Amino acid sequence: MSVDPMAYETQFFGFTPQTCMLRIYIAFQDYLFEMMLVVEGVMLKKLDGIPGCKISSSQIRKCTEKFLLFMKEHFDKLFAKMEEVLLQLVLNIPKNVLLPEDRVQEQYPYSKEEFQALQDELQQLQQQCRAEAAVGQALRAELEEQKVVKAELEKILQCFDGLENICREHGAGNFKESFALLTQNSKKLQDVLKEVEEKSKKMKQHDQLI
Repeated sequence: MSVDPMAYETQFFGFTPQTCMLRIYIAFQDYLFEMMLVVEGVMLKKLDGIPGCKISSSQIRKCTEKFLLFMKEHFDKLFAKMEEVLLQLVLNIPKNVLLPEDRVQEQYPYSKEEFQALQDELQQLQQQCRAEAAVGQALRAELEEQKVVKAELEKILQCFDGLENICREHGAGNFKESFALLTQNSKKLQDVLKEVEEKSKKMKQHDQLI
């Protein structure tokens, strides 16, 4: 079998010429085997009809195998010549022939350096696309977080609105003013509590000294 990859022929036919030749070889070989079995069967029938014949079926089989080996050797030689002719004259695309799908390369030829430059540019674009995709994903995640924070803020505002309504119902006036006053009173209470704690510590220290 030919070792030439014949890539252009494979592109045109859709199969490798070597594969085609291998299938033809197997088909011919199978047909040769079947033909030998038919010949053997006919010979056995003919010999059964001859009275006093001393040729056994095992002898017929040995003769058939020898004849098959002889035929196969000659078939392989003939097939090698047939394969050479078919691969050169039938399944071969001449060097000066350009397939229709490759004509664009004839119109826009490029060198290996230009092709490598295009490959490098393509790789850079792919990296940029991956980076932009990552940024987009991060922005979407941040947007989801903002939606959660917004929902929480809306709940807090609703809570303040409810408190303000309660203050109005009980005559507490403006909720903001009440909240500010409550904050001041809370701070004063914290200062008083701190002062009481300090005096308590001093009294304990005085009692311990006594």
